Amino acid sequence: MSLGPGTAGGQVVFTNKARCRDCYRCVRYCPVKAIRMHEGQANVVAERCISCGTCVRECPQGAKSHRADLDRARQLFSPGVRVAASIAPSFAAVYRTVLRQRLPSALRQLGFAYVGETVVGAWHVALQSAAIAAANPQRPHILTACPAVVRFVERYRPEEAPNLMPVVSPMIAHAKHIRARLAGDQVRVVFIGPCVAKKAEADRPEFAGLVDCVLTFQELDDWLAAEKIDLAACEESEFDEKPTGAARLYALEGGSVRTAGWSADMLDGRVVTASGYEELCMALDAIAAGDGPRVLEPLFCPQGCVNGPAMPIARNAFHCRADVLEYDACRPTSEPGDRRRDPGLATSFEAAPRDAAPAVSEEEIRQELQRTGKARPEDQLNCGACGYATCRDKAVAVIRGMAEAEMCLPRMKRLAEQRIDRIIETSPNGIVILDDHLHILNMNPAFQKFFMCSEAVFGQPISYLMDPQPFERLACGQPAKAEMTVEHKKYGLLCYQILYALPEENQYVGIFVNITHNHDSQKKLDHVRSETVRQARELLDHQIRMAEQLAQFLGESTARGEDLVEKLMLIAGADGGGPRDVPNGFTVQAK
Repeated sequence: MSLGPGTAGGQVVFTNKARCRDCYRCVRYCPVKAIRMHEGQANVVAERCISCGTCVRECPQGAKSHRADLDRARQLFSPGVRVAASIAPSFAAVYRTVLRQRLPSALRQLGFAYVGETVVGAWHVALQSAAIAAANPQRPHILTACPAVVRFVERYRPEEAPNLMPVVSPMIAHAKHIRARLAGDQVRVVFIGPCVAKKAEADRPEFAGLVDCVLTFQELDDWLAAEKIDLAACEESEFDEKPTGAARLYALEGGSVRTAGWSADMLDGRVVTASGYEELCMALDAIAAGDGPRVLEPLFCPQGCVNGPAMPIARNAFHCRADVLEYDACRPTSEPGDRRRDPGLATSFEAAPRDAAPAVSEEEIRQELQRTGKARPEDQLNCGACGYATCRDKAVAVIRGMAEAEMCLPRMKRLAEQRIDRIIETSPNGIVILDDHLHILNMNPAFQKFFMCSEAVFGQPISYLMDPQPFERLACGQPAKAEMTVEHKKYGLLCYQILYALPEENQYVGIFVNITHNHDSQKKLDHVRSETVRQARELLDHQIRMAEQLAQFLGESTARGEDLVEKLMLIAGADGGGPRDVPNGFTVQAK
């Protein structure tokens, strides 16, 4: 049974958009270009992804992450259920020296009823693979221990799918072994390792119900920390079973070859190990051409599983390899038992190519290259900064909606430079650039207009147009920047000047802001202000004088009014109509 596109139990690799920034590193390193760029965000396309975890390992911002299954693992523990732990052989490179002997105890404290090494199943897988290869020596065989390789061949090299060894991986083989050993319906299996693709493998329909959960070593460490279990404080104990033969080497290049008993000689062309995407593709190309190895041991991660994307420590892969070799050498193994083939480990793989990408015509590619300034072959730098190997590949990705035109860094740099040149060219301020001898190198149109010159003055000293003293002070080293207002009477200009040095280029820049009009306007404004003040003062003086005159008139009028009132009062006071004293000048007559 094969795994068709989109039939897995869910997406395994995700993007944290808050951390994702325009570096295109994931696009560059994704072997199958399963990253779609949209508005500067890198999103994983599930139907194209093979869950290899390369983007998780390579993302410098930690924006790519795998599916977290720790809560799922905790939920497996319930009364009457026996949960088993299957530990990948690369654990020896994570938990070094005495911690290896304490790991089984720590896992039992978490509640695991069985703790075993995955390589217990790897030995049976190796025997099965060796028997199949011996029965069919004339055809090529691609070992299937690595789920990322299987998924890649099914989707991207479907023509090689018939050459996949029809045997389950060590993880699946060990899960079957555990379920047979513990016997019963209430058994759950948790695989713990350094591989992201194992999460997707456990979700394959044909393996349903065998591996209930896949954790990474980092998830295991988080679990131990949450339960406050100190690995160093645990007692030493053994795993529940000992592996057979060289099975502990399965995590290394040549490990499955050694376990199966094939020649591990690097110069033996019949059995070849290929680790890493590039080596894998070359080996598959050789098989397709008919001159490849008879047995191919493919490992998607360079140097094997000890360099898996979910390894929690940043160590040299060769140091990890040495740890696994040392652990294998110092730990006892069981004696080989029945070497007959186990029919329960058989499976089948079929081509399940991804949906065909939309066809792209040569005319569309030409138009896209032309739109981005890469129509000519010499303009196609093929620098790989966008994440694609060639400009043509990137153009195809843009047309298919997987990439954006803005991902081309040389193009964006060129556009930025053009914008800067355009800004300088259209600036209303005059700009001039001088060499270390204060000779004119360049100028913009505004400067030419201000100082009534043309490009004919290129190469002339700045003294040809103006007083060079401010630039000369810059050339002498003080100050590094100067700002001043200078009147250029020859040109009828009043300029605010900003002068500064470019030490690395041995050049000097002058920026001239024409404030002549502003200065004239200021003078007119000052005149209006002074006239307004003068007129206001005259008006005030006039009002004061009028007030004084009004006060004088009012005083005189008041005095006369008082005199008249007194006389009227005397007249009104005459008693009985008889004569009375009256002021001089007045005559009173009786009726």
